[in-house]
Amino acid sequence: MSDDWTWHYNPDAAHVTDGLPIEVITEVERLAEELTVLGYDAAAAGRGPAHGGGLRTLDIFGGRGYFMYPAPERLRAISIVRVVWIG
Repeated sequence: MSDDWTWHYNPDAAHVTDGLPIEVITEVERLAEELTVLGYDAAAAGRGPAHGGGLRTLDIFGGRGYFMYPAPERLRAISIVRVVWIG
Protein backbone atom coordinates (compact mmCIF):
# COMPACT_ATOMS: atom_id res chain seq x y z
CA MET A 1 0.00 0.00 0.00
CA SER A 2 1.26 3.44 -0.89
CA ASP A 3 1.94 6.10 1.73
CA ASP A 4 0.87 8.82 -0.71
CA TRP A 5 -1.99 11.00 0.51
CA THR A 6 -4.72 12.44 -1.69
CA TRP A 7 -7.43 15.05 -1.29
CA HIS A 8 -10.95 15.52 -2.63
CA TYR A 9 -14.13 17.51 -2.07
CA ASN A 10 -16.82 15.64 -0.16
CA PRO A 11 -19.43 15.08 -1.50
CA ASP A 12 -18.14 16.94 -4.60
CA ALA A 13 -16.65 20.24 -5.74
CA ALA A 14 -19.97 21.70 -6.89
CA HIS A 15 -21.52 21.20 -3.46
CA VAL A 16 -18.57 22.48 -1.42
CA THR A 17 -17.43 25.43 -3.56
CA ASP A 18 -20.67 26.68 -5.13
CA GLY A 19 -20.70 30.48 -5.30
CA LEU A 20 -17.17 31.01 -4.00
CA PRO A 21 -14.74 33.35 -5.78
CA ILE A 22 -12.19 31.51 -7.94
CA GLU A 23 -9.36 32.95 -5.82
CA VAL A 24 -10.79 31.24 -2.73
CA ILE A 25 -11.18 27.91 -4.52
CA THR A 26 -7.62 28.15 -5.84
CA GLU A 27 -6.27 28.85 -2.34
CA VAL A 28 -8.22 25.96 -0.80
CA GLU A 29 -6.89 23.60 -3.47
CA ARG A 30 -3.34 24.86 -3.00
CA LEU A 31 -3.55 24.27 0.74
CA ALA A 32 -5.15 20.85 0.20
CA GLU A 33 -2.14 19.87 -1.92
CA GLU A 34 0.18 21.03 0.87
CA LEU A 35 -1.76 18.94 3.36
CA THR A 36 -1.23 15.84 1.22
CA VAL A 37 2.52 16.50 1.35
CA LEU A 38 2.29 16.64 5.15
CA GLY A 39 0.68 13.20 5.14
CA TYR A 40 0.17 11.97 8.68
CA ASP A 41 1.01 15.44 10.03
CA ALA A 42 -2.02 16.91 8.20
CA ALA A 43 -4.09 15.85 11.22
CA ALA A 44 -2.11 18.36 13.31
CA ALA A 45 -2.55 21.35 10.96
CA GLY A 46 -5.18 23.96 11.73
CA ARG A 47 -7.54 23.66 14.70
CA GLY A 48 -9.41 20.68 16.05
CA PRO A 49 -8.67 17.23 17.47
CA ALA A 50 -5.15 16.20 16.53
CA HIS A 51 -5.78 12.46 16.70
CA GLY A 52 -8.38 10.06 15.43
CA GLY A 53 -9.16 11.77 12.12
CA GLY A 54 -11.59 14.30 13.60
CA LEU A 55 -12.77 17.42 11.80
CA ARG A 56 -10.04 20.08 11.43
CA THR A 57 -10.37 23.76 10.50
CA LEU A 58 -7.72 25.62 8.53
CA ASP A 59 -7.81 29.40 7.97
CA ILE A 60 -7.42 30.92 4.52
CA PHE A 61 -6.35 34.45 3.56
CA GLY A 62 -5.39 35.49 7.08
CA GLY A 63 -8.64 34.41 8.70
CA ARG A 64 -11.00 35.87 6.08
CA GLY A 65 -12.30 32.35 5.61
CA TYR A 66 -11.61 28.74 6.45
CA PHE A 67 -12.17 25.22 5.31
CA MET A 68 -12.99 22.09 7.24
CA TYR A 69 -11.61 18.63 6.65
CA PRO A 70 -11.11 15.30 8.38
CA ALA A 71 -7.72 13.62 7.83
CA PRO A 72 -8.16 9.99 8.87
CA GLU A 73 -4.77 8.29 8.84
CA ARG A 74 -6.19 4.93 7.78
CA LEU A 75 -7.59 6.41 4.54
CA ARG A 76 -4.60 8.68 3.79
CA ALA A 77 -7.00 11.24 2.39
CA ILE A 78 -8.01 14.84 3.03
CA SER A 79 -11.75 15.39 2.50
CA ILE A 80 -12.69 19.05 2.10
CA VAL A 81 -16.24 19.10 3.47
CA ARG A 82 -16.92 22.81 3.87
CA VAL A 83 -15.46 26.15 2.79
CA VAL A 84 -16.58 29.35 4.52
CA TRP A 85 -15.67 32.69 2.97
CA ILE A 86 -16.24 35.77 5.12
CA GLY A 87 -14.31 37.98 2.72
